[in-house]
Amino acid sequence: MALLELLKAVGLFHGLADDQLQSLIAISQEIRYNDEEVVFRQGSEGDKLYFIREGQVEILIRRQPHEPERSQVFLGRGQVFGEMALLDQGKRSATVKCSQDDTVLHVISREAFTGLCNSNTDIGYIIMRNIAMDLSFKLRHRNLDLDGSR
Repeated sequence: MALLELLKAVGLFHGLADDQLQSLIAISQEIRYNDEEVVFRQGSEGDKLYFIREGQVEILIRRQPHEPERSQVFLGRGQVFGEMALLDQGKRSATVKCSQDDTVLHVISREAFTGLCNSNTDIGYIIMRNIAMDLSFKLRHRNLDLDGSR
């Protein structure tokens, strides 16, 4: 599948025109990983967004310092992780490792993303709106789970 077609299906990029998606592709870097390779660790500095072109990653969380990491979810083609790094300069909230050989990720640094948004505010607005909608959805569902209303 062509990268442009893949990005059209990514929720984070919903509403972007082809030329805007091409601008994102232009600032992304392709990186290949093998099974068990760690992309980043929980607690490390976050400064990049990732989207999966091929393969699969596993999201792991350690709730307490001396507890083992626990698998939370697997993500595959067309899914995004690390988007909070575009919003803040906080630490990574999870560890991400590849769970297949030849996993292909595209990486966009916060610096490159900010530069693109400064030169094309429409892109920044659309992506930030999509991030806000996604975070709102996750918060609502988390609150429902905490209330036992689900």
